[in-house]
Amino acid sequence: MRILVTGGAGYIGSHTCVELLAAGHEVVIVDSLVNASPRAVAAIEAAAGRSVIFHQFDIRDHERLRAMFATEGIDAVFHFAALKAVAESVSDPLRYFDNNIGGTVTLARTAVAAGVNLFVFSSSATVYGVPKRVPVAETAPLAAINPYGRSKLFDEQILTDLQAAQPDMRIALLRYFNPGGAHPSGLIGEDPRNEPENLLPCVARVAAGRMPRLRIHGGDWPTPDGTGVRDFIHVVDVAGGHIAALDALLAGRGPVADGQVLTVNLGTGRGYSVLEVVRAFEDVVGHPIAHEIGPRRAGDVAACYADTQLAEKLLGWRAQFGLDAICRDAWRWQTTHPDGHDTPAPTPVMA
Repeated sequence: MRILVTGGAGYIGSHTCVELLAAGHEVVIVDSLVNASPRAVAAIEAAAGRSVIFHQFDIRDHERLRAMFATEGIDAVFHFAALKAVAESVSDPLRYFDNNIGGTVTLARTAVAAGVNLFVFSSSATVYGVPKRVPVAETAPLAAINPYGRSKLFDEQILTDLQAAQPDMRIALLRYFNPGGAHPSGLIGEDPRNEPENLLPCVARVAAGRMPRLRIHGGDWPTPDGTGVRDFIHVVDVAGGHIAALDALLAGRGPVADGQVLTVNLGTGRGYSVLEVVRAFEDVVGHPIAHEIGPRRAGDVAACYADTQLAEKLLGWRAQFGLDAICRDAWRWQTTHPDGHDTPAPTPVMA
């Protein structure tokens, strides 16, 4: 199949492109590069050993998007293009609503007009807000607590309404928890354009001496070591979940058979504390990682990890990599690409 991957030069999008190519599909990337490097496209091709088609523009540009659909013969859409920094969404919510919601509306409308009825959406566990219990199942209440999370929740509602209005659509909403790591080739990885907010890239930068110390938000949570517990999933596993979701849509599994949206978590079903992540990274790098414990951060929760039963049942998918692999691959990426994709490409080193 020929798959359109919006935001395909970004972190999760780039890894999914590699997995799509490995599965024999053709890939068309559309990315504005507002949060990605153009070198990521060449890195995708190097990691996969196959070429992609790349268009640089914003998916809110309806005319360019319509023309792309008209010429590229798209069979399915994987939608990753979104702004994703929680703190930035709080300070500039209108930008997030305009980009994340406006982009989804324009993309979905154009796909429908082009007769493309397969749509896999990159959602997030942030739609659950502060979960009342763990593990978090797909039936848990939805209560996003920041503009980024609300933009994902609104997008889910928009696509669910589209499914109800267009019964021939087949839509998957994938809510993943805390992606980390990098491709084992060392050729692609997480490359934030600004200071990272997520734990793993911060730990990697401290380990590499690019940040003085890791600040841990709270050491008095009701967890075994007092630090927050999260579900960390390898980015290659996340990418594989998208391939499995496409297969499930094509096969008409579960709610798809009844003309409903397919909604599943992508996680490991296991939580690790912040200090466990730090210790696992120390084992990989061979030296201590400086850190300090500060006060709790507003909006945080003691523990959040996924119930993965539905993904296993409907997608036939489960995570294959553990925390050690996440830390090892993240460290390889950090040491070989200290400046992200702007670093000259190294010789691939397979795990």
